[in-house]
Amino acid sequence: MKLSRGAMLATSLAPVGVFGVLAAVLYFGLQQDPSTLPSVLIGKPTPSFALGPVREGDRGFSQDDIRGKVVLVNVWGSWCGACKMEHPYLMELAAGGAPIYGIDWKDDPADGARTLKMLGDPYVKVGNDQAGRLALDLGVTGAPETFVIDRTGRIRYKQVGPITPEVWQGKLAPMIAQLERGQ
Repeated sequence: MKLSRGAMLATSLAPVGVFGVLAAVLYFGLQQDPSTLPSVLIGKPTPSFALGPVREGDRGFSQDDIRGKVVLVNVWGSWCGACKMEHPYLMELAAGGAPIYGIDWKDDPADGARTLKMLGDPYVKVGNDQAGRLALDLGVTGAPETFVIDRTGRIRYKQVGPITPEVWQGKLAPMIAQLERGQ
């Protein structure tokens, strides 16, 4: 069976077309910032929660602790290597007055407490989410992740990955200042 010229041309150009579509998808995919994962919770209220304590003698952490404040809520774990890399910068931010609250995720409270004693404790309040229920409600995909919560208890931003000086100065600090001014 002999193909017509048009059929032969179409058959020979099909791989070129498929390659072109694939190249376009990859090109636009690589333009995206992998630390910017959209969250369906942006603009929505923080889920209700009451977490048990991590620190000895503490009462834990609940949504009542952040009501009426602009805060950062940092999800971390003693098992998390990236969290340990982020930790010195969190200590620096806390020393400068940044209001950081912590969720010790998928962790034994004793391990979390030991990590805070060893590395320092940047958290105003910290609670243990050993079962991972709150993290699931927040849409956490990995640690560390940090949420900016406004005075009304709404999630305004989700930072995936460690907070770095660039992230702090370029995104989080200006956003917190704007929220503090009531904007």
